[in-house]
Amino acid sequence: MQKSLIILGVIFLGVGLLWPWLGKLPIGRLPGDIVIDRPNLKIYLPITTMIIISIVISIVSRFFKK
Repeated sequence: MQKSLIILGVIFLGVGLLWPWLGKLPIGRLPGDIVIDRPNLKIYLPITTMIIISIVISIVSRFFKK
């Protein structure tokens, strides 16, 4: 458990430090992401982005299991 928390903390630290550059990536604005923009309502459903992130997390977790 301690090793997992340390790895998770390092990942969060890395993402935090790289955030200015990661914000420029097209993640979150992919085809398949749904945006409903009305005068008093804005709904954003990043379906494609969530699928891609899920696949990447699955691959990384399988890599660390071995």
